[in-house]
Amino acid sequence: MASRATIHDPDVGRLTDRASRILAALVTRYIDRAEPVSSLWLAQHGNVGLSSASVRNVMAELEQAGYISQPHTSAGRIPTDRGYRYFVDRLLSRRRDMHAAPDVEARLRQAGTVSDVLSNVSHELSVASHHLAFACLPRVAAGTFRRIEFVPLGTTRILVVVTTEDDEVAHKTVDLGEEADRRALEQGARYLSETFAGLPLWDVRTAVVEQLRQERMLYDQLRSRALRLASLTLEEMVPPNHLFVEGAWFLAEEVSDGEDRVPLEILRTLLAMIERKDLLVRVLDEYLDGPGLTVVIGTENSSPEMQAFSLVASTYFDGSRTGRIGIIGPRRMRYSRAISAVDRVSRAASRVLVEQTASSEHDRRREPGTA
Repeated sequence: MASRATIHDPDVGRLTDRASRILAALVTRYIDRAEPVSSLWLAQHGNVGLSSASVRNVMAELEQAGYISQPHTSAGRIPTDRGYRYFVDRLLSRRRDMHAAPDVEARLRQAGTVSDVLSNVSHELSVASHHLAFACLPRVAAGTFRRIEFVPLGTTRILVVVTTEDDEVAHKTVDLGEEADRRALEQGARYLSETFAGLPLWDVRTAVVEQLRQERMLYDQLRSRALRLASLTLEEMVPPNHLFVEGAWFLAEEVSDGEDRVPLEILRTLLAMIERKDLLVRVLDEYLDGPGLTVVIGTENSSPEMQAFSLVASTYFDGSRTGRIGIIGPRRMRYSRAISAVDRVSRAASRVLVEQTASSEHDRRREPGTA
């Protein structure tokens, strides 16, 4: 008796050609229609060159291997995150170098400052992809937290001193409006120093802000006061990481249909993160730690708030530093269009910002008295 054919090619360790064609046709159809795809439709319209019975056998193996799933007993199949990943990896492997986008560059050049350019970038991306789009200013370097001290200056006034590993010192005088106990101040400073020592100031500031947001659950008055004092000083030490976001309404429109539609509470959580941009920046930092294009699909996200969505992002270069741009949309996004849009706009942004940086440096050197 002949053995059953496998969907994986043992010589290369990936799906066979016919399994790849069936999976690609299924993913494409599902993205277009947001409906489970049947073996009959694939055999008749999927351009796979196989009978309905053969397609059904391959689909059964794809399901067993975790590439597709069956949402209902009598329904067709829909892609899983593993199926989307295989589909996206094939898109990326076949991706050619993007051509220039002169129309996008022309519009970006009309902007004045770097912030204006990136604000326009988020708009261009949102319009091109029909998804929520974001653009981050390049992060300014910040030091590493070593310790914090609270020094009483009188009855109610406190000197807050923050020291970094590079011996950079920042201080701020704060009037508490009430008498503070010296021992309590020492305990609060010790808690912060032991908790955050060795972390980048960016992360310390974000963590402090997040704990303060949860203060309604914080019954420790000493800890609450220490966090407030630290926050006031760290705000001046860590420049804000500006994030430009546009197109949030696309999320509400696109995640409302299909078998993998996003529950309302998940959508609300993501929209809240967009409002609190510091949290969204922190989430993005988890995935975008290298140059080039990045695609993160559904459950590949470590953040629960992001697991109902996919992220397509890329870096841009302004002549000296890198920043990030990208889109967030449902897992059932048109990945080809999204990847193309992010790639083209990131390249256009890099060209415009490098020219802008070079022009500014040229003008600076021409100023009288400038070496």
